[in-house]
Amino acid sequence: MAPYSLLVTRLQKERQGGRRSCSWHQATPCSSLHRLNRPLTLSEKIVYGHLDDPAGQEIERGKTYLRLRPDRVAMQGATAQMAMLQFISSGLPKVAVPSTIHCDHLIEAQLGGEKDLRRAKDINQEVYNFLATAGAKYGVGFWRPGSGIIHQIILENYAYPGVLLIGTDSHTPNGGGLGGICIGVGGADAVDVMAGIPWELKCPKVRVGMAAGWWLVGMNTRRWDPGGKGEQVRLESSQLGTAGTWDPGLATSQCPGLLCSTGMATICNMGAEIGATTSVFPYNHRMKKYLSKTGRADIANLADEFKDHLVPDPGCHYDQLIEINLSELKPHINGPFTPDLAHPVAEVGKVAEKEGWPVDIRVGLIGSCTNSSYEDMGRSAAVAKQALAHGLKCKSQFTITPGSEQIRATIERDGYAQVLRDVGGIVLANACGPCIGQWDRKDIKKGEKNTIVTSYNRNFTGRNDANPETHAFVTSPEIVTALAIAGTLKFNPETDYLTGKDGKKFKLEAPDADELPKAEFDPGQDTYQHPPKDSSGQHVDVSPTSQRLQLLEPFDKWDGKDLEDLQILIKVKGKCTTDHISAAGPWLKFRGHLDNISNNLLIGAINIENGKANSVRNAVTQEFGPVPDTARYYKKHGIRWVVIGDENYGEGSSREHAALEPRHLGGRAIITKSFARIHETNLKKQGLLPLTFADPADYNKIHPVDKLTIQGLKDFTPGKPLKCIIKHPNGTQETILLNHTFNETQIEWFRAGSALNRMKELQK
Repeated sequence: MAPYSLLVTRLQKERQGGRRSCSWHQATPCSSLHRLNRPLTLSEKIVYGHLDDPAGQEIERGKTYLRLRPDRVAMQGATAQMAMLQFISSGLPKVAVPSTIHCDHLIEAQLGGEKDLRRAKDINQEVYNFLATAGAKYGVGFWRPGSGIIHQIILENYAYPGVLLIGTDSHTPNGGGLGGICIGVGGADAVDVMAGIPWELKCPKVRVGMAAGWWLVGMNTRRWDPGGKGEQVRLESSQLGTAGTWDPGLATSQCPGLLCSTGMATICNMGAEIGATTSVFPYNHRMKKYLSKTGRADIANLADEFKDHLVPDPGCHYDQLIEINLSELKPHINGPFTPDLAHPVAEVGKVAEKEGWPVDIRVGLIGSCTNSSYEDMGRSAAVAKQALAHGLKCKSQFTITPGSEQIRATIERDGYAQVLRDVGGIVLANACGPCIGQWDRKDIKKGEKNTIVTSYNRNFTGRNDANPETHAFVTSPEIVTALAIAGTLKFNPETDYLTGKDGKKFKLEAPDADELPKAEFDPGQDTYQHPPKDSSGQHVDVSPTSQRLQLLEPFDKWDGKDLEDLQILIKVKGKCTTDHISAAGPWLKFRGHLDNISNNLLIGAINIENGKANSVRNAVTQEFGPVPDTARYYKKHGIRWVVIGDENYGEGSSREHAALEPRHLGGRAIITKSFARIHETNLKKQGLLPLTFADPADYNKIHPVDKLTIQGLKDFTPGKPLKCIIKHPNGTQETILLNHTFNETQIEWFRAGSALNRMKELQK
């Protein structure tokens, strides 16, 4: 057995928010690893190596809750507002672990990078000033707008083999491409860690996949294979299938170095789309190369020294084995309206015609946190060069989003950006932009049916442009580029020909590009603000009349009684993601103002009673109206309410507002067939009851006009179901059981009214 005193050795940042200042610390031996007396997966080594109480922690996959001490917290610009507002409410003077804020979510794509960035700085000045001053006051590093997308910045600066990092964005697992356990959480979880409180995670199950082939980039997007190579790739991943069927799980991967670090990061990023808590690759020579190229050769050398420990132990146990033959896979494109609807590129045109989807592509978009690396840009430029050599430009509109200021500066220097402009592209700001709905489209009207193709990670209805009739497809950057040149879903870049300006037909060759620049990366502009050593004179102002920021008021405590006669606000039909519960796009500007953003509560969810979005019956007036208005009416009149949901409720973003808003407007419980992991935790943190039907068929017993009583809260205990009495308007009643996953600590959150309330109680 390996010497586990070395397995818990890990890199930690010495300077809070420091870009590349690292040292290697050897932690004390982790006795829990000894007492398990079995080989460990890589994810277990990293997770168990961060236990708060290694000797006393109970460890059982899928059952026990682990109390962990993460190394770092990262917050994106939208969720950071509420996270920092909650931290301010805690009354603590400084964050306890290195933490950073990344201003990437509030930059709207309109005209191009520089103009859009100037506009964003102007209209978001109040928010950026709040985040900058709050960061300076409480010891949090601040990446200014234009720095880049949080996950690319983490990869370039903060991820390393063996780190445990949490981030307030669901695609935080991107950092697994450098051998770390990086997990997306809600802002309240981030506050716990920043406050020095152990962070809870249900002990995850671990799946392993054996894969043969060359490129697998993203669980749902397939690379265009330039060489047809058949080397072996071992992929340890979460259970495949629709996200709604998943248990939370960690995914690990072992690869002999065929994938670059940013390619591995894309796999880890996309694992979040199919239900993985996180994904991680073992240390390999590609990681060493990337770490060295991004100014962290000291980390790479130390990782080399301990490389035998930064991989799974021989004979370790996995909960599931999945076999995939990558050499048999062809390029795929996924969509529309969901990232888990896959089609071979060769067939998607026929499917689109059959289904009535527009085949003409209006816009092709490359970039996002998923596919915005130097190599991604290079492969897309390689496709563009071929078209330009034959006198062609894109038939579709074409946009490019660099992942970071470093990527932008380097692709400008090395000519990729100009090639992409020459083929008809517009280089946008280093930000999330259209990927999260920050996109001001001028080419269509809302409600107009159209098709776009992106290299993003999500394509839920209205996700990119708030138009429910935009059919969004996701695939790899080079396939997006090829399709934008052809202008149609009916084009297969592997077999079909294009006609050059001279009338001659030609076929695009599969692209290839350098993994990393031959010269050093160009860092571009310095966009990082270190927190000052002395912040005693720093002030953080929030105007009481602000429409963008609002200090938080504590939620009410549980009154000690069962929940009687809860009104059903809405019974949701089908998929209900966090985009449905708390829309993004134009609503992002209210992320720091809870009351204002609550006006988007569940406006995208489909009401089973009438098949419409944002139209529910007011049980008092019997009139149909918007969901937020109805919730506000109930709150004003002292009527407590509940939401009934379907499978995997809260899938998608880590959006904490999807839990804050129902609590703010008087909600008490969310009852569903199943929950997405992050959203379930977020609901608990805010004092709500996320409950699941003991029998999923009981979903059909509840009608929107019913009232519900939840009993058993006086002796609320882990593992004990609650009782629900369904009261029908005709006077009849039915009793069903509701399961929950609360542990003792989480039950205290409920009793206190929220996790933040409980934190304050413990400080007294």
